[in-house]
Formats: sequence, C-alpha cells, structure tokens
Amino acid sequence: MCCLFSIFLNCIFSDIDLFKISLYNIVITFIHLPPFHPFTMKFFILKSKKMLPFILLCIIPVLLVALLIYGNITLTTTEITVTSERLPDSFSGFRIAHISDLHNTEFGRNNTRLLNRLQEIAPDIIVITGDIVDSRRTNMDIAISFATAATDIAPVFYVGGNHESRLENYTDLTSALTSVGVSVLDNKNIVLSRGYDTINLTGIRDPAFVPGEMPSAVIDTLLHRHLPTEETYSMVLCHRPELFDTYASHDIDLVFSGHVHGGQFRLPLIGGLFAPAQGFFPKYDSGTYSSGNTTMVVSRGLGNSLFPLRINNPPEIIVATLLSP
Repeated sequence: MCCLFSIFLNCIFSDIDLFKISLYNIVITFIHLPPFHPFTMKFFILKSKKMLPFILLCIIPVLLVALLIYGNITLTTTEITVTSERLPDSFSGFRIAHISDLHNTEFGRNNTRLLNRLQEIAPDIIVITGDIVDSRRTNMDIAISFATAATDIAPVFYVGGNHESRLENYTDLTSALTSVGVSVLDNKNIVLSRGYDTINLTGIRDPAFVPGEMPSAVIDTLLHRHLPTEETYSMVLCHRPELFDTYASHDIDLVFSGHVHGGQFRLPLIGGLFAPAQGFFPKYDSGTYSSGNTTMVVSRGLGNSLFPLRINNPPEIIVATLLSP
C-alpha cells in the first residue's frame, strides 16, 4: 500500500524518475513476499496452482495502475506537416510547437521535462491555445514559470481558453505573460516575417469570454473583425475545435486548437470517448482536419481538469512543419 501511495504522489507531481523508483520498489516488495522468497520457493512450486490466483490478484491491479499513471505523465511528440500553395517559399520548413491545456500540470520540477523537450524540438515559434491554468485550482506561478522559460527557446504566442474566461484576475495573468515576453493574442493579429515574405497569425480568445451568446456567432464576429484583409497565408489560434465549420467559412489556412483533451479516454480504432460541446465520440478530438483551403490541428493537450486521468491518451506536444509544394 505504501508503494501504491508513493506512485499516486508521483503522479500528482509528474516526476517520471520518482515514478520509476516507486515501480521498482513494488517489484522488490512482491519478490520478497513469502511465495517468492528463496526459502519458500519449493513450497511455492508445489502449491503454484493454488497460489496463482492470489499472485495474479496482487500483481495485475498494480501493473494496471502503474501503466495508467505512466500514460498520464509520459510526454509524446506528434510531428505533422501542413502543405499549402499559399505559403511563401521562405516559410517552407517553418516549425511550430503547439502547446495546449496545460492546466497547471508540471512535467518534472518547474516543467523541466516539458521545456527540455521543447528545446530538443527547436521550433521557430511556440503557440499556446488556452487553458494554461485551471480555473478550479489556479496556480499562476506554474504558468508564468513555464512561459518565462519557453520564451528563451522561441517566440511564444498565447490565447485564452474557457478556463481563463472564469478567472476574475485574468488581466493579472495576461499582464504577467506579457511582462516575461509572451505575445498575448487575445483578439489580435500579428505579422510574422522571413526575408521579404510575411504570414499572419491571429489569436481569437475563447467564446466563453462573451457569456450568453452562441459560440459560433461570437467567433464569426471576431474573425470578421480581426482577420487581415490582405491575401496572405493566415494562421489562427482558437481554443475550440468544434467550431471548425466557422473557421473554414473564413478560408483560414491553418487553425490551432485544443480544449477536448483527446476525448479523455481513447478507444482503439474509434478515438476519443467524450468531449465538451461535442458529446460522446467527438468528431474533432485529435490530429488534423481539412475543408477547402483550411486545415485545423487539434492537440490532445498536456494536463487534466475535472477528470484527473487519461486512458490510452498520453500528454502531447504537436510539432507542425509548414511546407510549400
């Protein structure tokens, strides 16, 4: 029981090294149980048929718990490519690290493992599509610490998600992010340059910031207001993937989104089990989706919120590489 409790603590603090030590301790504990002890091995062999159900009853639940927790603290990197004839040649090969739904999670002390992975990826920019904090257990220090270190790796661009919309002190968060070098693109547009070429990056904050209105109507209005009018390659950061039809109606080239945590439980050959605003077996839960000239990239995210565990759905960093034909 002590070993199991140790594993749960390690899950909370997201320290994979301590997790491995705890798993090792569990194995050693079972080796020293009476049926495994060298002095009673002969007895165990003689009684193996009777003991096998007991051994399985002890070991299988522990292994399942260990695998479940390991799957919640192991970072995965998903590489995708997005090809467009509208992309300027100088931006071909441009790499974007997509972070979403951190929810105050730490991967190692001060998010060292997450930051090391971003360092290895060596992106041209980092985009964060909301829910960097969790409204139910808000810890701005974790968010600001991560953002501060991330800006040393690449320029960072952020938009607010539905959890940020619930914060009374959201302006404190955005001010702190801005002060450490993060570009907060809440309903703003910025031009990215490479040589003589430019592309546009627009951030649209979550429609929950406008309560009582239809999310699709809110986003449609904001896109009309903030998308650039010139014919250039356009990217949008917006938290909600279920609004894909609205994004596509504006002929946006590339949209980065999150929110759904991959459907929380991922079923083999089926996909996510449930997502807010989409219900069971969501249509937009992970990966890329295309309609016309528009491609949407949906991150499974990094953290958890109301439900504390993922199943078959490890935390994810997406790396999108832009290519011109």
